Amino acid sequence: MTCPRETEPAADPASLPAVDLAELAATARTVALEAGELVMRRRREGVAVAATKSSAVDVVTAADRESEALIRDRLAELRPGDGFYGEETDPAASSTGIVWVVDPIDGTVNYLYGFPNYAISIAAVVGEPSSEPAAYATLAAVVHAPALGETYTATAGGGATRNDEPIRASSVTELGQSLVATGFSYDAADRRRQASAWAQIAGEFRDLRRMGAAALDLCAVACGRLDAYFESGTWPWDHAGGALIARESGAVVSGRGVGHGADREGRTLTVATAPGIADSFRRLIAPGFAPADEGPRAPTQ
Repeated sequence: MTCPRETEPAADPASLPAVDLAELAATARTVALEAGELVMRRRREGVAVAATKSSAVDVVTAADRESEALIRDRLAELRPGDGFYGEETDPAASSTGIVWVVDPIDGTVNYLYGFPNYAISIAAVVGEPSSEPAAYATLAAVVHAPALGETYTATAGGGATRNDEPIRASSVTELGQSLVATGFSYDAADRRRQASAWAQIAGEFRDLRRMGAAALDLCAVACGRLDAYFESGTWPWDHAGGALIARESGAVVSGRGVGHGADREGRTLTVATAPGIADSFRRLIAPGFAPADEGPRAPTQ
């Protein structure tokens, strides 16, 4: 796949041949459930670190690789010609206009330690998922949390569900009454920078949660368990599925936001909030999450 210029707009699904969104969602669900069975079985058998990536604490398990191989093979069987963009393997180009963006285990450290907050995330997109800011549109998505017994599904314009029941973002309107989640980098210097940015705004909310799986944090905003989520440094496989589910629940999903251009979710910042606090939350968050070379700045209100 080629990577377009950063100014290239997100792909417009209306400009592509007609696709059956329900079929895409059903395919993602079928494959996610199969992958969930695999990773649960491997978890029962015992899990160990197979490799590290960006740092010594950014781990990969054999189950991550097995899960991605299963997902990739099954999608190729069910949807020949579609592209693939996953966390653990090289991308594959698409001849159909559809690319599958996959996190085989979102929350690998949770998985390694036996915490149940991990998931398989599978999203069907059009456009180029490797670009930044995001130059793609997500058509259908499934985030399956096998240890929690929860499966989130969404299609573009079709709403979002958890275990087939419709979900909606919370109705909160006050930042001070908001439960907020975030995540931190595997890089120690970045983590200190993120913690510093959080410390500047910590007193503005009800409380903070750090649960270790971006896709599930986005789904938690979608179903009202959280009122807001923000994180810098996420990749498309972290947020492609969860962002659609959050949007389709009525949540507001964006990037840097007010003061820095309302770009899509991406490496610099991903934000998802209940609609009643969207503007105030973005104004508060954006200044503290400047690019790494700028460093955090004091928030303005």
